Amino acid sequence: MLIGVVGDYNPANETHTTLDASLAHAGAEGEWISTDAVPSADELQERFSGIWLAPASPYRSMDGALASVTAARERGIPLVATCGGFQHVLVEYARNVLGVESAEHAETSPEAADLVVTSLSCSLWGQEHLVALVPDTRAAELYGVESAVEDYFCSYGLSPAYRPRMEESGMRVSGVDEEGEPRIVELEGHPFLLATLFCFQTRSREDEPHPLVAGFVAAARQSSVVT
Repeated sequence: MLIGVVGDYNPANETHTTLDASLAHAGAEGEWISTDAVPSADELQERFSGIWLAPASPYRSMDGALASVTAARERGIPLVATCGGFQHVLVEYARNVLGVESAEHAETSPEAADLVVTSLSCSLWGQEHLVALVPDTRAAELYGVESAVEDYFCSYGLSPAYRPRMEESGMRVSGVDEEGEPRIVELEGHPFLLATLFCFQTRSREDEPHPLVAGFVAAARQSSVVT
């Protein structure tokens, strides 16, 4: 089973090499797609059982990264996103679902008026932190525990000003840090659209695939059977 990994691959990036390994742990194979070469929604749907929006931003093409999210969201293609992927899932949702056409990311457009993704109060780069799972969510079901420790490589997150609108429209926060700040979001009513600010792939092991990797691959496999 083939997963389209949208991102600008760097073999020296730990979050990229562990991403490939984590898919293998769950019985899937990833094919990297540069953000400046993302194919049409039709081709994405025809070729791949799921899409993973990889970390390491700014991307070569923000438009390409966002287009992959739009395709997955609108067509019911299972999608998972980590770190920078999490951030761009939120920008895409704000623009195309909330109607905030000028929604931007502070890393690439710091002076923009509508910043959906803003700097964290303290950078989380190279840190590990506890994530509390919100009950009755897909994330909580997949983890099967109340909390977990995960690895972060980021400095940006969801602007608090946009959280209420996100949740009211179906983009639910399903994991939070010790202060209650969003660390996982998932789209209600979608076969599988889940994004994490952390990089769970770094904690996946051959004999114990990370539960979010396993859940994503299972959803992708089911989707390919249905289609």
